[in-house]
Amino acid sequence: MIPVQNIVPFDGHPYKVMDDDSMNDLTESIQEGGILEPLTVRPLEGTDKYEIISGHRRYRAAQKAGITEVPAFIRAVSRDEAAIMLVDSNLHRERILPSEKAFAYKLKAEALNHQGKRSDLTSEQIAPKLSTEIIAEQVGTSKDVIKRYIRLTNLIPELLDMMDEGKIAFSVGVELSFLDDQLQYDVLNACEENDNTPSYAQAVRMHKAYAAGELDRDGIEEIMCEEKANQREKVTIPLDRLKGKIPGGYDARQQQDYIVKAVDYYHRHLMRRRDAR
Repeated sequence: MIPVQNIVPFDGHPYKVMDDDSMNDLTESIQEGGILEPLTVRPLEGTDKYEIISGHRRYRAAQKAGITEVPAFIRAVSRDEAAIMLVDSNLHRERILPSEKAFAYKLKAEALNHQGKRSDLTSEQIAPKLSTEIIAEQVGTSKDVIKRYIRLTNLIPELLDMMDEGKIAFSVGVELSFLDDQLQYDVLNACEENDNTPSYAQAVRMHKAYAAGELDRDGIEEIMCEEKANQREKVTIPLDRLKGKIPGGYDARQQQDYIVKAVDYYHRHLMRRRDAR
């Protein structure tokens, strides 16, 4: 057993520990039956503290339950080894937020890079590539997807939260992550003022304009105010309503032109009637 006061969360822990209904249920369970699955911790050199590798939610629930000691497995491992263990113990959870994946992949990639370093420059250059490949193989995706998730760690917290809430698509978040923090806040303000979010096409345009040194707050406002393709209303006219009204032998383009001219003619007819009143 280890005193709760001697335990600290992992520095840079990528997974959110929220005081929600699930946490309340876990707290009640621990109050009634104690902690059934011990935490895994590592001793912090030169201190009497232990850093959590797995069990952050159990640790938080124990605090809420007023428990002073918790069972724990002690592992004498390095920070990099602990980081890999931490990420691996959580990656196959049923629900992981995009931001959690982003910081988890980054944490593990950095740990793998450190472990892969050699005294020669060539090995150090290869390590980052290998780290994303290793993670990709373990989670069943491509290294490009892993890199895109890691890019999300460059988003400001508010945009990350919007992505976690499903207000911003993953692909949009990746594009916005290339903007500097101030411009990201400008995007956030535009979202709030216009009550909308950028489409993927709009985010790509912002990214390209920023890369060219041509993006500012006004440019963001201009892009955000544009009508999106999915916002344009479409009018569908049943073919049977046009039967006998369009000359035969017309192809699709000629039929379209005929309809437009007919609408234009009718519009002018209505205007003449209005003016004659």
